[in-house]
Amino acid sequence: MFYLICYDIVNDRRRNKVAKLLELYGWRVQKSVFEAVLNQDQYERLQKHLLKLLNPIEDQLRFYPLSQRSRNKVLILGFKPEFKIDDPVFIV
Repeated sequence: MFYLICYDIVNDRRRNKVAKLLELYGWRVQKSVFEAVLNQDQYERLQKHLLKLLNPIEDQLRFYPLSQRSRNKVLILGFKPEFKIDDPVFIV
């Protein structure tokens, strides 16, 4: 499933830890917004790790699942990346 993941985290240290974790799972598309394709196991594992980093009183993190149909309707104004999240990646 494709997810748009957004966060609002008050503390710099917690915010940096969350961003580094999310970078392991997806692409950063804005400062506090990530896109990720996750299977159910990855989705659950990521949530468990994030819950350990967040302060539930001050911080907020949201997962928005997007269908393929919704993704095809996404409009990007301004800079557009040269890749799509589903593009194959080769690590040399």
